[in-house]
Parts: sequence; structure tokens; C-alpha cells
Amino acid sequence: MASKTSELKGIQWLFPLLAEKNVNYKKEFLAGLVTFLTMAYIIVVNPNILSKTGMDAGALVTATCLGAAVGCFLMGFIANLPFALASGMGLNAFFAFTVVLKGGVSWEVALTAVFVEGIIFILLTMFKVREIVVNSIPTSMKHAVTAGIGIFIAFVGFSGAGLVVANESTKVSMGHFTPTVVIAAIGLFIIGVLDKKGVKGSILYGIVVSSILAWIFSIIDPEAAAKLGISLPKGIFKYESIAPIAGKLDFSVFADVKGLSSFFVVVCTFLFVDFFDTVGTLIGVCSKANMLDEEGNVPNVGRALLADAIGTTAGAALGVSTVTTYVESSTGVLAGGRTGWTAITTGVLFLLSMFFSPIFIAIPACATAPALIYVGYLMLSSLKEIDLHDVTDGIPAFITATTMALTYSIGDGLTLGILSYVIINLIYNAVAPKEDRKPVSWVMIALAILFIIKLVLM
Repeated sequence: MASKTSELKGIQWLFPLLAEKNVNYKKEFLAGLVTFLTMAYIIVVNPNILSKTGMDAGALVTATCLGAAVGCFLMGFIANLPFALASGMGLNAFFAFTVVLKGGVSWEVALTAVFVEGIIFILLTMFKVREIVVNSIPTSMKHAVTAGIGIFIAFVGFSGAGLVVANESTKVSMGHFTPTVVIAAIGLFIIGVLDKKGVKGSILYGIVVSSILAWIFSIIDPEAAAKLGISLPKGIFKYESIAPIAGKLDFSVFADVKGLSSFFVVVCTFLFVDFFDTVGTLIGVCSKANMLDEEGNVPNVGRALLADAIGTTAGAALGVSTVTTYVESSTGVLAGGRTGWTAITTGVLFLLSMFFSPIFIAIPACATAPALIYVGYLMLSSLKEIDLHDVTDGIPAFITATTMALTYSIGDGLTLGILSYVIINLIYNAVAPKEDRKPVSWVMIALAILFIIKLVLM
């Protein structure tokens, strides 16, 4: 795909999606719908988190949808890839609880930090720094990232179903056998059986059936359902203006020498987390979908990263935290999405959801859980591509795959994986015969040094 893009001219070079031929639009639309349904929770979760800073909750719903739509359109038209974007989970919590509530920074200044981060990302992408980093990650690590994302999103799914819950003594434990667990189990069985029989859209059918079952439960016992996070749609149409938060960037921080150092740390943190969450997601999803090129690289990776960077900048201007590529895109890719039309479909649905948000918001976590669990199972198969008997590949791959879920962060898992890969291979190369040494790129070594600095200072 990357080579094809380089051969295009004019408007098709700018928007390679327009050069696509023989597109199965039905499959692309279905994939975009599946992706949207698995990440529609952000429409309610993001406003709930960011509104704790004092930002207008209603405006945040609209801004969240607009930011996601802009990101998806950019990814579809510029990169021609089936990946969706929206305000990142984890990054929104860092924005609200660490930067604003704990750090005492106004939400306007925090938005400015996100905006600056996006500008830096655009520059890094234009000079191909991000692309060089992505392409320098070894193939074994790319497969490990795929498996790690699988474990991660399966964990998210099990948590959403209520099967895995927090436990003060053991960190996590098995939850009670509640109706949400039953609903998620039914959805998972439906997806598995339909997929085994070759039914297209099996993931979507699982989500729809689970949602209907959840809403029926809410009708029968609304009080019990409410305690489990299930409720019927509260109306159909609703729209909120983004005026209270859009364009509220505060650049006065650059005039405050004392506060500038703290601002820089915040920008760097956003930069680090967004960078490696995006890199991990792109590599993992492309690897599972067999979309990597002959050299094991992500197709159109430079354009994908540019879309992500511009999406972050635009999102900050609209009034939301960092917009980033979503791991839930894997559900759409595995439903058959292969071109930018999948991302564009998801973007259109986000735009429509601004007016029909009560319906989409009412899709409970137990209804999207089956899709996440099943996709996690499918992505775990990437482990078979790794020679786990070779410790120089196996141990870093194991650390990458497991810590993504255990730290609840794709970025942290990739950080620890790259660190372990560089350290283990450098030590091995120091004692191994010359013919057995495995070359470690200077980019990987530079990343390891940066990661050590990050872990020490942040």
C-alpha cells in the first residue's frame, strides 16, 4: 500500500483513498459500524472524566464526537487505513486527575499542553522521526505487541462484563455471577458460533443481541440493572453546543517562567504516552490483519501518524484531551475492514451520535465485552509467530505481552518490552560468538535510553 501511495499523483496522492478500486463497501461499512459500537462508550466516559475539571459536560459530549470524527476522517482520507481515533482512555484520566485536580493546573492550560503536544507530533512526523521508530521495532516485538493488545482488550472486556473485578488484597479477582456476566457470555457464544459458521458481521450481531438483552433486563428490573450500569436510552435526540470549551486554549503559561517547567513535564508525559500507545496499536492491529508489508512495516505509517498528530491538535482546539488511535479498531479490522472507508464510516457515526447520543450511550459495557474478548482471543494467536525458545526474542516478547494488560497501558507494555529487548540482546552480544550476535538498531538503543530517563524522572 505504501508503494502504491508513492506512485499516485495530484489529488489521489493527497487522498490515496480516492484511488482505491474494487472496494467492498458493504464490508467496509459493517467494519466501521462494529468499530464504532465497540468504542462508543467514549461518548459518555470521556465527558464524565473531563467534566470533573469544571468543563461543561454537555459540550464535552459534542466535542468528543467531533474530535473522534475529525481523527477518523483524517485517518481514512490521508492514510487510507481502517483505524478509528477518539480521546484516549488513560490520557483523559491523566488530564483530569493528575494535571488539573492534583497539579492545580486550569483545564484551559491543560488543553494547551495537549495542543502543543500535537504540534510537536506533527513536526516529528513530518521529519519521519516517528516513522523511523515504528519501522525499527523488531518483527518479534511487533507480534508480541499484537498478542499483548489481545490480552489487554480481553481484560477490558472481562472487566466490562463484571467477570473480573478489583480486589484490594489480590489486585483483581473473579466477580459475582451477575446478569451482566450472563449477557456477555451469551454474546460471546453467539459471536463464536457465527464466526465458526463463517457468518459475516458475527461480532456486530453479538453486540446487538447483548444490547437488546441488557435493555430487556432494564425493563424487567430497572433498579438492579442501574446498579450494574445498564439503563434504557433516555430519549433519542439531543445536541449540545461546544461553545463553553472550544478554542479555550491559554498560552499565558509561556509568560510564567516558574510554571513553564511544570508545563513542559506535562507536555512530555502526554507526548510519551500518546506516542507509544499509537505505535503499539498500529503495529498490533496491522500485524493481526496481515497488513504489514514485506519488510514487516505498517503501511502508510507516516500518514497514519500524521493523521493521529493532527487529530490531537484539532481535538485540543475543540476542547478535549488527546485524540489517539484506538485499539478497538481491531474489532473492525477483524470484521473485514481494510481501507480508509472503515475509518470514515466510524467518523460519520460519531457525527450522527452527536444528535442520537442517548441511544449509543445506552449500549452497556457488558454488550461490547463479548467483542473485545473474542478479538483478544484472535489476536493472541500472534504468539505462535515468535520463537519463544530463543530468550533474546522470547523474554522481551513475554514482558511486552503480559505487562500491557498488567499495567493497563499499551504504551507502558511497549516501553518495558523495548527496554528488555535492548538490554538482553546487548548483554548477549557481549558474550556470544560473532556469528551468533543479533544486531540492535541505534534507534532501539536510543529509545531504551529515553525510556530509562522517563522511568527515572516521570
